[in-house]
This record gives sequence, structure tokens and C-alpha cells, in this order.
Amino acid sequence: MNTTDSLTHHTLTQDEEFFLTKTLLQTNSITKMSCSIFMYLVTNYINGMLVFTYFKHPMFYENPRYVLFIHMVFNDIFEMSVALVLHIWLEIAPFMGVPICYFFLILAVTTTLNTPLNLAVMALERYVVICNPLRHAQICTLRRTYMAIAVIWFIGLIPGTSDLFIVFAVEPLSFFKTSVYCIRENFFRSPAQVYKRIYIKTLYFTVVWLVIVFTYLRIVYAARSASMSEKSSAKKARNTILLHGIQLMLSMLTFIAPFTEYIFWMLPSSWLLDLHYVRFFLVYILPRTLSPVIYGMRDENFRKHFTGYQLCSSAKVKPSKEIVTISYKD
Repeated sequence: MNTTDSLTHHTLTQDEEFFLTKTLLQTNSITKMSCSIFMYLVTNYINGMLVFTYFKHPMFYENPRYVLFIHMVFNDIFEMSVALVLHIWLEIAPFMGVPICYFFLILAVTTTLNTPLNLAVMALERYVVICNPLRHAQICTLRRTYMAIAVIWFIGLIPGTSDLFIVFAVEPLSFFKTSVYCIRENFFRSPAQVYKRIYIKTLYFTVVWLVIVFTYLRIVYAARSASMSEKSSAKKARNTILLHGIQLMLSMLTFIAPFTEYIFWMLPSSWLLDLHYVRFFLVYILPRTLSPVIYGMRDENFRKHFTGYQLCSSAKVKPSKEIVTISYKD
């Protein structure tokens, strides 16, 4: 009798532990998703106001500098949206259909690689403004700016689409009817693809770093020989290039992300979900949250109009109260 009671008590304890563990995992998952969604909404609220300001005033979409900036804002919105959808999907249902998964992965890879290329083009535009101002209107035309954006997307699409072609060549069509855990590594069919990814990212970031260092040094050199009125513009351009460097360093977190996989597998399996979330937050959420603050709020024109809209929206209630009061007195 005592033995039976003991076994029953032991079974109930195991059930309680299982229920407690499941509850903690669900709470942890909901907390992580809530934090990600909150940061996503806050960031895209600011991005949305920047986009609204951009299209509200012709002075922005007729200037190549702001065209490149708003392209980066749209790119960040796409990148954050894809990353958030993948993160929430994998939290709820770890497996995803291969066609849907690869569609999201191509978007994620392309928008991630677009960011450093866009920063390089923005740095070159600032270099032309300071070092060759008389030819800026001829070199940095709107047509060439849109062509540069098209080239950025074309180059960004190469790595993801090339991996897709390799999968088509190696796997049967029945593979695309299956479901997989949606990470890019699941589509690597040869060691050459791993090395290709490393070489491409190394080439991308090396070229962008060379462009940013070159433009920064040339602007610093131009500032030394500039007049007092030109020194102010040169100083602003130099600080802008420095901010490009900071943003590029944040973007480079995506470069080291694949190497963390080897470290993750050496750690306890209970840590994996939390570590993947920390990497997701640092690599995708944080840099895109800082981007509109670094560029949009720092720019005088954007800040002036953005603040003006906020003041107008908050002041809309006050006139209605005053009108009611006046009509009452009359």
C-alpha cells in the first residue's frame, strides 16, 4: 500500500514538473515575442513618419541624398518584417514549407546585404558634395541614384538566388513539397556553398570599408584647406561618414552570426533558443532600431518636419476647445 502511494506521488510530481517546464517555456517565448514586436512597432512608427515626411515634401524626393536614405529606411522595414515573421513562425511552428521558407530567406539575405552597399553609395554621395561640389549636380542625378539602387538590389540578390539554383540542381522536385527548419544552412548542399558565403560577405564588407575610409580621409583632407563657411559643411559630412562606419559595424554582426552556430552546439541544448533570440535581437532588431535615430532624427530637415507634425497633432485638440469657449461667450 505504501509502495503504491509512493509511485502515485512520484507520477504526480513528474506531471507537475512537466507542466511547470512547459509553462515557463511558453512564458519565455511570449516575453521574447512581445519584446520583439514592441521594438518593431516603435522602430517602424519612426520609419513611417520619416517616409510620410519624405513624400510630403518635394525637396526630399528630388534630392539624391534623401532618395538613398529613404531607400535604406524601406530596406530596414522589409528586413525587420521578414526577420520578425521568421522568428515568430519558428517560435510557434518550427517547420515551414520549403518554397515559403526559401522565399523569406532570399528576402532576408538580400535586404541584409543591401544595407552595407547602400551605406557605401551614401558615403560616395557625401564625398562628391564636399570634394567636387561644382559637379555634384551632374554626377549625382536622380536617374543615376535610381540606377545605383537597382544595382544594389541586383548584387544583393546574387547570393540567395545562386544557392537556390544549386538546390534545384541537386535535389529532386519532391524536396520542395517537404517542410524544413527554416535557416539558411539547411539549403547548403556542398561545403563550397559555406565558403562562398564567407567569401562574398568578406568581399562586400571589405569594399564598403575601403569606400568609407577613402571618403572619410578625403573629406578630412578637404576640410583642412576649406574656408570657414565650408568647414562647417565638411565637418557635418565627416560626422555623417563616421555614422556610416558605426552603422556598418552593426551590420557586420550578420557576418559573425554564422560562426556562432559552432559555439552554440557546444553549449547545453536548453540555452539554444535563448541564445538564438539574443543573436536575432542584436543582429536584426537593434541596428534597425538605431538607424532612423542616427540618420533621420539627426538631419535638420527631417527633424524639423517630424517635430512639426508631432506638435500639430498634439495641438489639434486645443483649437476646438477654444472655439467652443468663444461661441459660448458670444
